[in-house]
Formats: sequence, structure tokens, C-alpha cells
Amino acid sequence: MPLRASLFICAALLLSACAHKLDRQTCMALAQGVDYCLAPLPASAPVSQSQLVKLKVKQARHQLLSQLDLTPESLTLVGLAPLGQPLFTLSYDGQRLTSEQSVLLGDQFKAEYLLGLLQLIYWQPEDVNRHLQGATLAAYACDAAYCRRLYASDGETIMDIRYSRTSPWTAEVTLEFHQAQLTLNIQPLE
Repeated sequence: MPLRASLFICAALLLSACAHKLDRQTCMALAQGVDYCLAPLPASAPVSQSQLVKLKVKQARHQLLSQLDLTPESLTLVGLAPLGQPLFTLSYDGQRLTSEQSVLLGDQFKAEYLLGLLQLIYWQPEDVNRHLQGATLAAYACDAAYCRRLYASDGETIMDIRYSRTSPWTAEVTLEFHQAQLTLNIQPLE
């Protein structure tokens, strides 16, 4: 039995180390009639941030640690499972998006959607709106420190984003993507 357990642990470690590199699309459908193409990188000051990310899709819950590094030339996002196994590394230079991801994520992991959601959260609304079709991202009054809403052209709410502070990069953020039944919570780690 100890030999079988040892083989299982070794196999799990080898599988977690297996990754494949993929070129990703930079445009995606967010909802019916709503498309978003990734915006260029902002020319703002560099950002380097560790984050605790909680994701709920329908009734399934997931948690990961991430490290986001952003400069005017590149964005790198690394995702780790709670026990430290590497899940994915996204690299974006403002035009090309690549992902290196664990085979355990399968083909269901769409790096472009994750980066698109991060841009909706952190980029300036006017920069995002230049790359949106069929929707508009705008700030709105709410009971949080700051809020944004993604509206379809017909006025339907697609997504709400709430911030615990007025500065998005220092805030705890909760994004609710209503049609996808997805809730994303991002907590900066000090």
C-alpha cells in the first residue's frame, strides 16, 4: 500500500508539472451581441500585486493565488492552486496573448476571458469602451466606495463590479457576471 500511495503522489506531481503553451484569441463574446477585444496596455506606473482570487460559477467554487505584473510593455499573470501548484501563466504584450497552462485545466480554461475580466475591472472605462461592441462600461452610484456596470446597448445589465475603495488596484473587488452566473472576488495581498 505505501508503494501504491508513493506512485500516486509521484504521478500527481508529474501531472501538475505538465503544461502546454497556447496562442490565444484577443477578442471574445461576453454576451449575445456584446463583443470585447483586449485593450492595449496602459502607459501608467508599473503594478506588481499578489492576489487571492475566489471564483464561483453556478454552484462550483474555486480559489487560487495569483501574481500580476503590469508594465507599459507587458502583462504577466501567474495562477497557483492553494497548495502552490502552478496552474497557468498568461503573457500579453498589448497585441498578442499566450498562455502556458497545466493540462489539468483542460480546454475549458479560456485565458482571454480572464484577462478581459481583469481589464473591465482595472482599466479606465474610456479605454475599455473603445474596444467594446454592443455594450458600455460606466461608473454608477452604489453603496460601495466605487462601482462599475457593463450595460448592453438595450440597457440590460450584463455585469456589476464593486470596489471596497475608490482606487481599483488597492480595493477588494467583486465582479458579478449575471448571464454567466459567475462571481469573481479579488483581494490584494499585502
